[in-house]
Amino acid sequence: MQKNKQFKPTEGELEILAVLWKNGSATVRTVHDELCKTKEAGYTTTLKLMQIMFEKAMVTRDTSSKTHVYTPVINREKTQLQFVNKMISSLFSGSPAEMVMQALGGNKTSAEDLKRIEELITTLKAKK
Repeated sequence: MQKNKQFKPTEGELEILAVLWKNGSATVRTVHDELCKTKEAGYTTTLKLMQIMFEKAMVTRDTSSKTHVYTPVINREKTQLQFVNKMISSLFSGSPAEMVMQALGGNKTSAEDLKRIEELITTLKAKK
């Protein structure tokens, strides 16, 4: 496998990765139970997706016990950056500011989030 390979997870794979990123590693049952909290999902569908993700080298699988434990190979931050960059390029004509304005204008932003954003802006200004 290439070290710099760019993964392009599907929506279903991203949902599974979100559970694995949260837990560090998990069985199919754990992932399935977590997914069922927000949507209807069949156990065999979750299992098959995780098997495909293993074949794609997106996750590793520990088979030392009866229940296999899956661990993400894909880094959460790198995956987020990849998707954000693609979104900025394709939806916002390459303008990060347009994306931020859309995100902040269309959603309720907590005072804590605004403070974190202000701190980031201050840090970015200091670097320039």
